[in-house]
Amino acid sequence: MPKATFTLAALLAAFLAASTPIAGAQQPAWQVCFTPGQDCTGLIVAEIGAARSSILVQAYSFTSVPILSALKSAHVRGVDVVVIVDKTSAKASKSGSRYSAATYLSNAGIPVWVDVYVSIAHNKVMVIDRATVITGSFNFTVAAQRHNAENLLVIRDPQLASQYRTNWESRRAVSVPYTGPITAPAVEE
Repeated sequence: MPKATFTLAALLAAFLAASTPIAGAQQPAWQVCFTPGQDCTGLIVAEIGAARSSILVQAYSFTSVPILSALKSAHVRGVDVVVIVDKTSAKASKSGSRYSAATYLSNAGIPVWVDVYVSIAHNKVMVIDRATVITGSFNFTVAAQRHNAENLLVIRDPQLASQYRTNWESRRAVSVPYTGPITAPAVEE
């Protein structure tokens, strides 16, 4: 019995040593957020607030005032912000308002492109400072934060960010500059 007790104690000590955080250890290279229940909009706004050089955005549905405001603030402080939206975010609203996320960003001096040649540009992506990727099902909308079950992933990985940047550049190459509310061409599926 003494040998079994020693083995159990040794296993327990090894487990505790392995699971104890090491002082100064790096934080995980990712962070996850879910709605309902967590503040994914706040997480996105914080990441935008930490940006120092560049933010590339691909957005399907885009109506979140805090996120739009954070992008404008980043642009004002000298961060290179460029946005690609789906054609639905560049159209006049059903209410007849000609104001959209694309209009707001464009009026702020942020270059906006419209991905018009695919049925849906369904991306929800930000690439920040060539090192951080924000992605997931979370649209940049009030509904995503308040009403939907969504997920958001923030990944700090320059190699992955490079791949997302390459994809962003390929979509930008086939997009059109936003110059005002658009009427998108019909696309057959």
